[in-house]
Amino acid sequence: MEHSRIIDCLNVFQGSVKAQLAESKKHAESIKGEIIIQHCPAKSSLGKAIRIQLYSLSKIDPSTGEGKLSQEAYLNHGKRIHKKPNGNRGFQYELTFEVDRDFGLPGAFVIWNQHKHKFFLQSMSLQVTFRQMVHFECNSWIYPNHLTQKARIFFSNTCYLPSQTPNSLLQLRKQELDTLRGDGTAGRIREWHRVYDYDFYNDLGDPHQGERPVLGGSVSYPYPRRGKTGEPHIHSENEKGMFKTDNCIPPDERFSPEKLSEFAKKVIQAALHYVVSQEGSMLREESNQFKSFNEIKGLFPGKKSRGVEEWMIRKLETHLPKEIFKQTERRIKDYTAKFPMPQLFAGNELAWKDDTEFGHQMLAGINATLIQCLQAFPPRSKNGIWSSIRRSHIEHNLDGLTLQEAMNQWRIFILDHHDYLMPFLGKINKNGVCAYASRTLLFLKDDATLKPLAIELSLPGLSPGTEIHRVFRPGTNGSEAALWQLAKVHVAVNDSGYHQLISHWLKTHAVVEPFIIATRRQLSVMHPIHRLLDPHFKDTMHTNALARITVLKAGGIFEKTLYSGEASMELSSSLYKEWRFDEQSLPGDLVKRGLAFQNPECLAGIQLLFEDYPYGADGLEIWVATKRWVTDFCQYFYKDDNSLRSDHEIQEWWSEIRKLGHGDKCNETWWSSMTTVSDLVEALTTLIWISSGLHASVNFGQYEYAGHPLNRPTKCRNFIAMEGTREYAEFLHDPDKFFLKMLPNRSEITLYLALLEVLSAHTSDEVYLGQRQSPNWIDDVWVKQRFEQFAEELNEVHKRIVERNADSKLKNRRGPSNIPYKLLDPTVSNIKSGQGITAIGIPNSISM
Repeated sequence: MEHSRIIDCLNVFQGSVKAQLAESKKHAESIKGEIIIQHCPAKSSLGKAIRIQLYSLSKIDPSTGEGKLSQEAYLNHGKRIHKKPNGNRGFQYELTFEVDRDFGLPGAFVIWNQHKHKFFLQSMSLQVTFRQMVHFECNSWIYPNHLTQKARIFFSNTCYLPSQTPNSLLQLRKQELDTLRGDGTAGRIREWHRVYDYDFYNDLGDPHQGERPVLGGSVSYPYPRRGKTGEPHIHSENEKGMFKTDNCIPPDERFSPEKLSEFAKKVIQAALHYVVSQEGSMLREESNQFKSFNEIKGLFPGKKSRGVEEWMIRKLETHLPKEIFKQTERRIKDYTAKFPMPQLFAGNELAWKDDTEFGHQMLAGINATLIQCLQAFPPRSKNGIWSSIRRSHIEHNLDGLTLQEAMNQWRIFILDHHDYLMPFLGKINKNGVCAYASRTLLFLKDDATLKPLAIELSLPGLSPGTEIHRVFRPGTNGSEAALWQLAKVHVAVNDSGYHQLISHWLKTHAVVEPFIIATRRQLSVMHPIHRLLDPHFKDTMHTNALARITVLKAGGIFEKTLYSGEASMELSSSLYKEWRFDEQSLPGDLVKRGLAFQNPECLAGIQLLFEDYPYGADGLEIWVATKRWVTDFCQYFYKDDNSLRSDHEIQEWWSEIRKLGHGDKCNETWWSSMTTVSDLVEALTTLIWISSGLHASVNFGQYEYAGHPLNRPTKCRNFIAMEGTREYAEFLHDPDKFFLKMLPNRSEITLYLALLEVLSAHTSDEVYLGQRQSPNWIDDVWVKQRFEQFAEELNEVHKRIVERNADSKLKNRRGPSNIPYKLLDPTVSNIKSGQGITAIGIPNSISM
């Protein structure tokens, strides 16, 4: 009887449970989705170690004031979606979330990583209804909770201005920004800390190489701010040779697993080329110097290709961290033993001697942003000293024009490396380097090519405020021609240093980093402007951190290879004093340099002085297409100027850029007020141009042009000999030998080549202008359709560039080097692999 009563009770309880379950099912439903993870731990070890919950967009939990949470979900049925030769693993997992029927759309999710390893979260997609998907672009490293002490929150790809944020997400939006700003306390920042703050360039010194000035925060050494790391100076096995890492980049800024692997391979390949190039050199001066032009040519593959030999591998081991070497040791024999052949060698290996090519590269080379129209003759220094170039030096070479006629027609140009260099030459020339400040005058011919007229090389005089000048003119043969060639080399050295330190590093890498930090700190990922800019910041902070510890710091590659040596970063700081953000807009830059003039009826409201200026012509088309896209995007979200002025996030963003990010420039009057939508459009277009087109033009052609050591040498070890001296007699006896002795030594040339090889190559995860990492980058149909139009406009630009490059009347599209100008070609579909050294394509961001 007792037993029967127990059974009856159990039946009643079971019925009650079934009833409750049935009732709950009436009020619950499931949301299914998938999540993509890279670099994840072994698949079998995940499961409940990764927990995820959704936040409702419309249903608020009264106890928290935040969106109501779904039940926890775990990863199920993981399947590998790719397995690349570099060993990276990617997995796609299924997810099922139990939610109330009135849960509505998800607006965010929270994820806990209770595994002992980090992983890279790429994205999550949810099928909410039969027709509606919600996407989350993540692209961040997720660290274990025992390290972070908190879960990660990701918001959906739907954008909201601050005033339009759903109530369910208001607190989460604020909390996330507070997390990213940190509490402002000092201390060491670890690799899993998602904190963004500003710091000076106070990490450039080295105990073994000496201290360097702190850049930023002073009148003497102004500079853009970098991201704060809090990392002390550490010298370890991991910093050996050319490969160094920085673990203090916020997780959202780190390279993806795929890019980390490819970057390591690029560095190893370049290091191998450097090691092989040192064969036979005993590092004594007489053996470390190239003795013939054929020796230089021998750096590159010849008729007999050479495989990787055992001694090369053993030597390479001394230049690489142990763990990196172990990962690649078995694959090293598949690498090439010599530097790849640069285009300048393949197209015309003697083009570097040609005067026309000398001028051509000022319009269509890797530093086509400096040439300017001469405003007054003769040139005059800021300190009032006149140039020693006289009318008689050049007037006979103006194709029948008088100097005044040529000036009136805007046909005299100058490549000016004088004023900014003079104060530094005393310091630079104490270290075995022989550098001049230079001025180069050129004449614009009827076919739009530039003809060099004269080169002035200057040194500080014996008394303060005086200068010593020498003027060189083109020669056709004999010693005059040889001296002219030496003068051009010194100009190329000046231009190489300016290109790397100013055009490349300062005016792209360094000036953009404060914008990235301010965007992370002040603009929610839900903000439409954050969504617009985010692709243009991909990998930049990680790239800059690697540059600081490998290229920029004391004893780094720049100090070892550039003529400016230990003064390199001081020189960069000096030129930052003249920097203006508004003049980095392409139209503003072209007008300032006299390469264009205002004309409202023309593209971008300006007209080029002459059409056959490849950098200017292609760049303006990119600028116009970008500005149209940015204008439409901004006007879609901001209906009038008042809506912009009332956007507290965008106003704080702009204020922080001026006051903190570029704090040494905060009192400049040229900053826009950011009170109109047109102010915002101009600022965003300029920022996107710097990050994409400008950087592509100065970076990805480096190996093809500067990879020829005679075309763009980076330092000279001798001055040009004076008549009546023993050195001049040596020069007359053997001009080629004198020329070779003036060049950098073998170690310096090949180290620089190795750097250019790394910098010039695209990776397989590169995302180009007009592309997005995912087709679901924003959940807005109109924006995606407008972006597709932008991509199509860029494709039309590509077609016109191809046509211009094929037009034989446009002499500057190829020049004597026979290299078509493709540095601003936005379309990469014609590249077989889309990666490697191609000198084609405009990545969205400063990604290398």
